[in-house]
Amino acid sequence: MTKITNEEVKKVANLARLELDEDEINNHAGQLEKILKYIEQLEKIDTDDVPCTTRAIEVKNVFRKDENKNSDCTQELLKLGPSREDKYFKVPKIINE
Repeated sequence: MTKITNEEVKKVANLARLELDEDEINNHAGQLEKILKYIEQLEKIDTDDVPCTTRAIEVKNVFRKDENKNSDCTQELLKLGPSREDKYFKVPKIINE
């Protein structure tokens, strides 16, 4: 594997419209080098018999049966509004006649 040079980091930073000082360039070059070494280790793992996945943990939907339930919470809900008239929310008029 080739070493990540400061010029390569500068080029990528320029393409990404990032302004990096010399310390940041050196730091990023070192970090990218470590990342690529780790990827190189991962490439050595035999994954021929491993099925493709989209997630590390399988996600399953938990469905419940839809049930009709009667509930009379109208008064409680109406109390949450700023104004009401009988069993309705009262709102300001927004259309001119």
